[in-house]
Amino acid sequence: MKRGNREWGMGNGTGNGALTRPAVCAVHRCQRWPQGSGSKRSPHSPFPIPHSRLQKGFSLLEVIAAIMLLAIAFTALMKVAGSSINLTQNAADHSEAAMWARSRLDSAFVGEPLKPGTTSGRFNDKFRWQLQVTPWGSNPTTTSLRLYQLDLDVLWGPQVHPRSAHFRTLRLGGSSEGDGGPAITQANR
Repeated sequence: MKRGNREWGMGNGTGNGALTRPAVCAVHRCQRWPQGSGSKRSPHSPFPIPHSRLQKGFSLLEVIAAIMLLAIAFTALMKVAGSSINLTQNAADHSEAAMWARSRLDSAFVGEPLKPGTTSGRFNDKFRWQLQVTPWGSNPTTTSLRLYQLDLDVLWGPQVHPRSAHFRTLRLGGSSEGDGGPAITQANR
């Protein structure tokens, strides 16, 4: 590249715009650019080839390995997040089942006599219940009061393999032959 009588070079890398003249190789009769210019030329090409002794950047293999590691870590984090959501839903279902059970056991046989047997019903579209009443302990002959055990199962989920929570309490009430007055309760869970 000539301009007038001068030959233009690539500079010495100092950024001051000084012109440099390539050296001529005695063996190959080709031009060599001065050291420190930041580029070198092929013996048969007039265009500089950028070159650095220390390579910068990542190889394709390193990039692929980093992406694979990121994908594995992301998958593990998504599994943990999904499990956390399932555990939260499970805890919410058990809390709601406990609320329904407390409501049912608190209102069971209030105003009517306790009768041994099994009853069932639904709280709402999701939760259903089954209550079993059995006499508890020996049969006292001197008093008309008797202790009963109430076992309540709260069920939800599919009919085939339902999820359940079991609640048990004791309640004092009139014997089945007695007057059937209001019951006194004692809660055990």
